Amino acid sequence: MTGSHGAPSPAFLGYLLCLVAQLQTVPTADLTAFHDQIQLRYDAFRARGLALDLTRGKPSAEQLDLSNGLLDLPGQGDVLAADKTDVRNYGGLQGLPELRALLAPLFGATPAQVIIGDNSSLALMHDAVAYSLLKGTVGSARPWSRESVVKFLCPVPGYDRHFAICQEYGIEMIPVPLGADGPDMDLVERLVAEDAAIKGMWCVPKYSNPSGAVYADAVVDRLAAMPTAAPDFRIFWDNAYAVHHLTDERIEIPSLIEACARHGHADRAFVFGSTSKVTLAGAGVSLFAGSADNVKWYLARMGKRTIGSDKINQLRHVRFLRDADGLLALMDRHRAIVAPKFTAVAEAFATHLGGTGVASWLVPKGGYFISLDVLDGCAREFVRAAKEAGVELTPAGATHPLGQDPDDRTVRIAPTFPDLATVQVAAEGVALSVLLVTSRALLAQRGAGVPARA
Repeated sequence: MTGSHGAPSPAFLGYLLCLVAQLQTVPTADLTAFHDQIQLRYDAFRARGLALDLTRGKPSAEQLDLSNGLLDLPGQGDVLAADKTDVRNYGGLQGLPELRALLAPLFGATPAQVIIGDNSSLALMHDAVAYSLLKGTVGSARPWSRESVVKFLCPVPGYDRHFAICQEYGIEMIPVPLGADGPDMDLVERLVAEDAAIKGMWCVPKYSNPSGAVYADAVVDRLAAMPTAAPDFRIFWDNAYAVHHLTDERIEIPSLIEACARHGHADRAFVFGSTSKVTLAGAGVSLFAGSADNVKWYLARMGKRTIGSDKINQLRHVRFLRDADGLLALMDRHRAIVAPKFTAVAEAFATHLGGTGVASWLVPKGGYFISLDVLDGCAREFVRAAKEAGVELTPAGATHPLGQDPDDRTVRIAPTFPDLATVQVAAEGVALSVLLVTSRALLAQRGAGVPARA
């Protein structure tokens, strides 16, 4: 039974999958037949000459169109903030009070605990690290750069740009396994209690990049309460996807700022967020939030490099979003665009990979990514095969410090930017590449190798 281009039909492949449901355990002859059929289908897919991109978690043009109204705001003559500040002029280092009031509750803070920056929260994170290295934090005996070594805990799989900041400044990264409800807290608590060189920890606590993990309430509480050998230990709480829901359920997590204060570690939390995937990625606003002392510390450092962020953009966001309810309503419109793409990937993976035992994935309830795990030792080859078939993916290893996944297993899938039809096709190409590479690897383990045709 064949489909177009002489490839086996999906129905035949489904039948074959039923025969060889767990590829690791089927007889070698059946596995060889399965591989050969997948090779034909993969070759037919590659022959289409596609150029599909699932590399970065960018909003699509359709999503950006939702906020085109910002481009007409605040409008000529609308230059005064609520406190009569002329937004065209210098000053206002902490940001407009009305915008801080709008965003603060979404990030577990009060308006007084928030500083507004320009479009990139990554810039605020970078600066927080640089300030800590050069000046130390509240409670530091000396700048971090004067320590013999500085270490950060890095839950994995994680965000490559966090790791890049550490690598840039010579910070040693310690991987910590990340589960569906947060990092391995037994390991985290032991490490920070015994090593004073551990000064920080990266966390994406809600709809984590890339796994979609959501930190459990108990995990947040343990992070806030745990004793640390370093008195100036900081949690870099990158709550990038705080309002990026993919279902009707708006999952909430506890405020880390409140939890840290309750446990006597008020200065432990450095919270970050932005509207870059809410309004316009290139023209959003970002925020830093923390204790009163942390805000004072950050403003003192920030005031040496700027007289204030773009208050005109801050005012246009207030005019456009109006309030937290307006922001959440906008996110519902984003969800209507994005959620079907995640569904398409999940359906393709279930159809082609379900029951094979060579791949696993979590269908997230929010965020921008799907984390796909394949057989150990196969991720890099799978990404190469996908590229050969016309589907560009984030490099294998990007989910781990220094780009080195010791298991060579995890690949981040980013379905938001292409249109739905493209995502559907690309997901099929990803699945076929996984099956081709993993079935070949299993045959090689049995000494029954096949020609490398991918």
